[in-house]
Amino acid sequence: MSVQIIADIFTAYNLRFLMIGLGNTLFISVFTVIISIIFGTVLAICRNYGYGIVRGAVSVYIEVFRNTPLLLWMLICIFMLHFGTSMSRGGLALTLYTSAVIAEIMRGGLNSIAKGQFEAARSQGFNFLQTLCFIILPQCFRRVIPSLMSQIITTIKDTSFLAQFAIAEFFFNSKVLMSSLPQTTHVTSAHIFTIFVFVALVYFVINFSLSCMVRKLSKKRMNN
Repeated sequence: MSVQIIADIFTAYNLRFLMIGLGNTLFISVFTVIISIIFGTVLAICRNYGYGIVRGAVSVYIEVFRNTPLLLWMLICIFMLHFGTSMSRGGLALTLYTSAVIAEIMRGGLNSIAKGQFEAARSQGFNFLQTLCFIILPQCFRRVIPSLMSQIITTIKDTSFLAQFAIAEFFFNSKVLMSSLPQTTHVTSAHIFTIFVFVALVYFVINFSLSCMVRKLSKKRMNN
């Protein structure tokens, strides 16, 4: 990896192009995580405490999405839906899939809380919704933070699937950069390797930072 190769690849224009892709990746990831946590929490509550058709429908939704490939849902949303942009439809597929995974994480957290807390809350005059909002869910979120953080890391990596549909996220823009290099320089395997190393390094820095947070949260939870 020579200085000339680095100079060929990392021009101001190329870096800006890659950072636009990284910005799109982070935007999709943040949007997906926020919506998925909200929707996944609702799904977990419905599956745990719902009745009849609601509980059955939620269970089917969760099991279908958890046991089928994410790429399949991206294909369905991007090519069969006819609203928004390809990026928004791809983000929708990622959100629907991630919500099902988070729902199971949240359901595990809900199941770990003693049932007697509902009775104790009822004895203090709390109704079901108040018990969930003020007693059960705060404890649940504290218990599942490490698992949620791990899923966030997975979601960031899963955005790279969108590159298959020419959506301008980080991985796709890096592929475009590879194809555009022949216009300005003689491309060798070293050029391609350098771009791949840079992409891997960026993903690593982001996800390793989150992994460190997960470990600290896990240790803090064990010490409490």
